[in-house]
Amino acid sequence: MTTPDTPRCLPAPVGPTTAAGGAALRRAVEEGTLGIVGAPFALAAKLVEERGFDAIYLSGAAFSAGTLGVPDIGLFTREQLVEQTRILARAVSIPLVVDADTGFGGPRQVEETVRLLEEAGAAAIQLEDQSPAKRCGHLAGKQVVEPAEMCEKLAAAAAARRHPGTVIIGRSDARGVHGLDDLLTRLDAYRTAGADWLFPEALASRDEFRRVGSACAGLAPLLANMTEFGVAPLVSLPDLAEMGFAAVLYPVTLLRLAMKAMEAGLAVLAADGTQESLLDLMLTREELYDLLGYDPAHPERHPAARNEEHTS
Repeated sequence: MTTPDTPRCLPAPVGPTTAAGGAALRRAVEEGTLGIVGAPFALAAKLVEERGFDAIYLSGAAFSAGTLGVPDIGLFTREQLVEQTRILARAVSIPLVVDADTGFGGPRQVEETVRLLEEAGAAAIQLEDQSPAKRCGHLAGKQVVEPAEMCEKLAAAAAARRHPGTVIIGRSDARGVHGLDDLLTRLDAYRTAGADWLFPEALASRDEFRRVGSACAGLAPLLANMTEFGVAPLVSLPDLAEMGFAAVLYPVTLLRLAMKAMEAGLAVLAADGTQESLLDLMLTREELYDLLGYDPAHPERHPAARNEEHTS
């Protein structure tokens, strides 16, 4: 995790954090294994940063469900993803990793996707090798494209970035389709094609995490997905670090917690007709203002207000 002495990039109220954020990610994985937490909305992103985590993640699954109320089957548009990227990148000063699914088309569309997400503030951009009829990586019935097609996309992504610090992440869903050996072959090909980090999705056991870590040692930083209720076991960050993983995603954790808390709160409201018994579980007004960096006595001093004056 970050410490008070850790260099951070600045928030991006009027421009992207891409260059500083990507460089910060690259430096950080050389020093230790990162915890990257999914932020379902901007206030959650601020809390992740305030608690000292290394980066935030814009998860396609959390965005689909939490913001749009639809399943993770490729229903959001590129424009919607770019706008959410801009919102999150402008909320924090830690790097933002963006799940760009399959890149919204072939190599030419991937080039445009990378440029747009960079401009919006993404420090790292993740691409996967599922077919256009995509679904959650931890569900059965996935389909993957041929490795050559994915390699073309990754090469296009690497060539399209406008700052060399931007991290291109190559994710493979082949474990659940063709098996672990095919996954390892693909990861090696994706690294050669231009992926800076490698993401083996939906590994099914601790032994598989260990085997992938050993097979990819020295090739490229590895990303592990610790989503809940999936096919992968929940492995601690220290154990994943020992297995050779450079970063660990917690993509939907905060959204799941928030929804369960809201479910419980609604039950109390329905039963009691008042929220009084819930007050100790709530973020207070003062805590909210602290997280927002807002002084109600001097609203004009908030950075967003000053920026609005300069751009209006």
